[in-house]
Amino acid sequence: MTSTRRGHGAMQPPHTVISHISEETEKEGNRRPLRSPCHLNTNNNNNNNNNNNEEPKEPFVVNPGGGLYNYWLLIITIPVSYNWTMIIARSCFEELQHRHLFLWFFLDYTSDLVYLADMAVRARTGYLEQGLLIKDTKKLLAEYMSGTQFKLDAISMLPTDLLYFYLGLDYPEIRMNKLLRLNRMFEFFQRMETKTNYPNILRISTLVMYIIIITHWNACIYYSFSKFIGFGSDPWVYPSLDEDEYGELLTKYAYSLYWSTMTMTTIGEMPPPEVDSEFFFHTADFLAGVFIFATIVGNVASMISNMNAARANFQARIDNIKQYMHVRKVDQDLENRIITWFDYMWNNNRSQDEREVMRYLPDKLRAEIGISVHLETLKKVRIFADCEAGLLIELVLKLRAVIFSPGDYICKKGDIGREMYIIKEGKLAVVADDGVTQFVVLGEGSYFGEISILNIKGSKAGNRRTANIRSVGYSDLFCLSKDDLMEALQEYPEAKTGLEDKGRQILLKDNLIELDLSKLKPDEKDLESKVNSLYGSIELLKTKLSKVLKAHCRRRQALKERITMMERYTGEVAEDSEDEEEEKADAETEQAEKEGETEEERKEGEVEGGRDEVAEKEEDTGEGEKK
Repeated sequence: MTSTRRGHGAMQPPHTVISHISEETEKEGNRRPLRSPCHLNTNNNNNNNNNNNEEPKEPFVVNPGGGLYNYWLLIITIPVSYNWTMIIARSCFEELQHRHLFLWFFLDYTSDLVYLADMAVRARTGYLEQGLLIKDTKKLLAEYMSGTQFKLDAISMLPTDLLYFYLGLDYPEIRMNKLLRLNRMFEFFQRMETKTNYPNILRISTLVMYIIIITHWNACIYYSFSKFIGFGSDPWVYPSLDEDEYGELLTKYAYSLYWSTMTMTTIGEMPPPEVDSEFFFHTADFLAGVFIFATIVGNVASMISNMNAARANFQARIDNIKQYMHVRKVDQDLENRIITWFDYMWNNNRSQDEREVMRYLPDKLRAEIGISVHLETLKKVRIFADCEAGLLIELVLKLRAVIFSPGDYICKKGDIGREMYIIKEGKLAVVADDGVTQFVVLGEGSYFGEISILNIKGSKAGNRRTANIRSVGYSDLFCLSKDDLMEALQEYPEAKTGLEDKGRQILLKDNLIELDLSKLKPDEKDLESKVNSLYGSIELLKTKLSKVLKAHCRRRQALKERITMMERYTGEVAEDSEDEEEEKADAETEQAEKEGETEEERKEGEVEGGRDEVAEKEEDTGEGEKK
């Protein structure tokens, strides 16, 4: 048994192993073709070529119009604001510098690292050239280094902190070069003003921040100026530090900030200056305060007017309509309905005219906004469901939003249909002639009037409305006029045919189309358009024929001139002149004959006119005799 059945761990004879390997090789051969060494080498070469042909990765470039750039501006704004507020405060109030020395060192050198990173970001910030974003790192670096901004950034990174070893730690004003990055903060607020949905709030906040920084600087300078003159030397300067209530750091800054605020806002009520230097300083503060106060008042007034501009325009329209209704003595009930409609428009943010707002955008962006807002609504209409995208875009741009008040009739039976409507919001009721009985209620997404604007031949209703439709409450509809639809269909004749076929099928299904061709009356507008097109074609043929005749005459004249030149070289000038005289004589003869024919026609016309007059007189005489 041991010779016939062996375990997995038992050793097998060599020939058994070889046969087993051959069997496995045959199985592998059945599953996949064997590859020769040449083929393997070829595959290795192809793999190497593919690796070599891989496109190099694009370098990292910051897009100035992207979100990453805006986030970086926020980051760089923080150290800029820190330097603009704390360097001047630490320079003027020595206690502030001494109490938190290690904290200031940490914040200073952290801001320096951010400044250094900002230079790297500027060197990798792309810019547009001929509408394309430049991503060449060498070109970006050269552009950055050739500008003024690089010089300012380089000055702001000078290691002025080394002066601490020479002057000591009481002079943080040696870091004043860090203030040269102020434009980064301005750039951040300008970008946020265009990005945010509340620009007026951002403008007011930015203005308040600027005012606080200016007042803060003025307070610090006032304290240093008082220190230069001498604390408590007169009532105008900061009181003496010997008094306990004026010796605290917080009290020093609060008193200085209060003095600065009162002076900058020109309120006064502070002790008057007594020394010449104090007079000059106070005068300069007053002038700066007047300028700042005027700027604040102007900006705040502008912001408030911008915030209320929409309301003011809307209110002006209401006032004009009220005045008109008062002059024309409109019914009070109708006047109340109109005012209520205006209130609904304002309270629901529907007072803006879409076409007025969208006219500032290019056609491409306007189309994209229209597609995102109206395309799904337009596709709900059966006849527009399978139209090509170009036509739908044209129709989307022509949709108008209309709002109806409760009880308003959208259309009445028998009215001429010039528009179709799509319900966006609200409820519409199909009512009887009494206006009370409701047959059906239409809701969001419903539509009507699409057949009347197509003006399909054979329609029993023609382009007349077949039902009374009334608004139950306030209804927001989309309106598409017949003229706009036909204007869009001029560029899509196949789509026009398809829409007419769909409309004809709908009418046939509802038994609203006339199948007997003998009962169809010719469309006067179609006949008139065909006649006008025929006249236009005739006029075009006349114009082309006159051009051909003129060209023929020019070529004939040029040929005559060439023949005359050839005859002059051959000595046949005399015969040519005789021929010209004969031609002139023939021309005069033909002209005379034409004039004679014209005269004879005129005479014949006079004779025929006389005959007609005689015949009319005879007819009148005969009628008189009969009477």
